[in-house]
Amino acid sequence: MLFPLFPPYTKTMATPHNAADINQIAKTVLLPGDSQRAKYIAEKYFENPELVSDVRNVLAFTGTYKGKPITVMGSGMGSASAGLYTYELYHFYNVKNIIRIGTAGGLQPNLEPGDLVFALAASTDSAYGNQYALKGSFSPAATYSLLEKAVASAKNHNIPHHVGTVFSSDYFSDYNALNQITQEEAWKPWAKMGCLVQDMETYALYSNAAWLSKNALSILTHTDSCVHGHKHLPYENRIPLLENMFTVALDVASQL
Repeated sequence: MLFPLFPPYTKTMATPHNAADINQIAKTVLLPGDSQRAKYIAEKYFENPELVSDVRNVLAFTGTYKGKPITVMGSGMGSASAGLYTYELYHFYNVKNIIRIGTAGGLQPNLEPGDLVFALAASTDSAYGNQYALKGSFSPAATYSLLEKAVASAKNHNIPHHVGTVFSSDYFSDYNALNQITQEEAWKPWAKMGCLVQDMETYALYSNAAWLSKNALSILTHTDSCVHGHKHLPYENRIPLLENMFTVALDVASQL
C-alpha cells in the first residue's frame, strides 16, 4: 500500500509532535529511528496499515499483525529525540510497551554483521539521567518479560543473538572529539567494561520506561564494527540485515 506523504488531517493534535488521536496509537509501539523503516514495516507486515501522523516528517503507522493492533513510528536519532517521542507515547498516549528496533556499532570482536543484540541494560555518556536528581549513576534495564520473549523468538528462528549491556552515546563514534583530544577512541573504555554495542537511543527509552513504570526493550542489529575498522554498510544494503530484527520484534509485539 502506498501512503500520501501529507494527508489532510482534521483532528486536534494530541501533542505538538504527534497528530494522531489517542485511539489511533496502539498500546504496543515498534520504534525504529528511521521513519522510512517505519513505512517499510507498515507496508510489508501490517494488515490495513494507516498513516496516523507525519508531523516533522516523523511517520507513525498503525495496523494489525496476527490480529494484534501495533503502531510503528520513527524516533529520530539520539537521546533527545527518542526521549521526547517515547515520553509522549507513554505519557499522553498511554502506550504500555515500546520496542526499539535499530542499528548499532559493535564494541566486541565476536559480533558478526547481522547479529542481534538484546539490550539487557544501558549505560551512557549523556546527561539525560540528570533530570531525575539521582545521587549517583543510573543504568536502566529492559523489561524482563519482553526480553524473555525476544530471546525465545530468536532461538526459535535460529537467529544469532547476544544479551548484554549497550552503550548509548550522544556522539556518533567517528565524530567524537575525545578521539583526537585523548588520542584514544572513546568507545574503548566502554568495550572494556563489557558493553556489546554502541547506539544513541536505548538509554533514553529505558529511563522513560522506568520513570513512568512502562515496558521497554531495545533490539539492535549489529551493522558495523568499531573493533574492525568502522566498516559502514551502505544504507540500501542494510534492510536485508534488519529482517531478522523485524521478525523478532513483531513476534514479541504479537504476544503483548
